[in-house]
Amino acid sequence: MPVAPPTVSCMIRSWDIRTGTTGGMTLDAARRAEELGLDGVLAGDHVTFFGYGNDGLITLTAIAAVTERVELKTSVYLLPLRHPVPVALQCAQLDQLSEGRFVLGIGVGGEDPHEFTSSGVDPHTRGARANEAIAILRRLWADDDVTFAGRHYQLDAVTVYPKPLRDIPIFVGGRSEAALRRAGQLGDGYTGIWLSVERFLAARESIATVAADAGREAGAIETGMQFWTSVAESREEARAWVAAGMEGTYRLPFERFERYTPYGTAREVAQFIAPFVEAGARHVNLIPVQATPEENVERAAEVREELRALFA
Repeated sequence: MPVAPPTVSCMIRSWDIRTGTTGGMTLDAARRAEELGLDGVLAGDHVTFFGYGNDGLITLTAIAAVTERVELKTSVYLLPLRHPVPVALQCAQLDQLSEGRFVLGIGVGGEDPHEFTSSGVDPHTRGARANEAIAILRRLWADDDVTFAGRHYQLDAVTVYPKPLRDIPIFVGGRSEAALRRAGQLGDGYTGIWLSVERFLAARESIATVAADAGREAGAIETGMQFWTSVAESREEARAWVAAGMEGTYRLPFERFERYTPYGTAREVAQFIAPFVEAGARHVNLIPVQATPEENVERAAEVREELRALFA
């Protein structure tokens, strides 16, 4: 049976005039992504990651206002940093504004514990908070007078309007066993990062087992992968771009990530990703590191076309 090409979404970084990216540049890149036929755009999310922040829901709300077709995805939104009641409202408004194009990708972060303590959250509780928050979001989007008695959140007859236009899909991101359990029990999708093909296959099996134990239907959870990348005429040039981007973000040597990171020509990047598609990745999220926001989406679109050619 032939393998269908995956959907391909591209990260569009939020604006920060201090670093040379204006709001207009971000929105122009989003329009360009839609024009080029990308399936989705991604927004990352941090409150103060080594001092830098960008709110994923604010970024996507701005993008929703200037696009009509492209899917809007957080990947990932740090849900345990926020109280789920205002998040429920914000997501519902975004889903209505975008006419049902929003996907809430959530994660628990933790690479910078100071980000959590700065927000008044014990980093050791982030997984449990995420689990409770997902349950609360689903109930607030569907019901009125929601009461919830959890360890971290307590609600007494809470109603939130407007409701979303549709049941907002929740995708769980991560690579830990806890993330796999969360996806299997609570998610509509799972997005892996920094996995080998073998670990991705094992993750899919683990999620399927957890889902079955929870009484969920087989195949109910869409699985995919997220990759940092860079496209250039030579592998050396592409490596330099993506290495600088990742080291600047994570403050770790690129060698820690290199074996999980496709770079080179668009064909080489697609060939790196292809085995994950054959292993069941139905969506591919790209975080390109290029010279400009518009070049990011243009190179991502090239990778999408190469993947479509491989799985035509």
